[in-house]
Amino acid sequence: MPGMSGRELAQNFVIKYPAARVLYMSGYTDDTIVRHGIEEGAVALLAKPFTMEAIARKVREVLK
Repeated sequence: MPGMSGRELAQNFVIKYPAARVLYMSGYTDDTIVRHGIEEGAVALLAKPFTMEAIARKVREVLK
């Protein structure tokens, strides 16, 4: 995304909509995500590639 990262977008969105839930999707490994400032286990993360079943399961988990 030009101008801001996905993390910045999510942070700004949650400020405006505090009840919003965020599901991060990434092609990077969990270790890479942690090194870029997102605490392991602190966010919902779905690694690419994923199946339709995996995204449906993760969305249900995040919406609980």
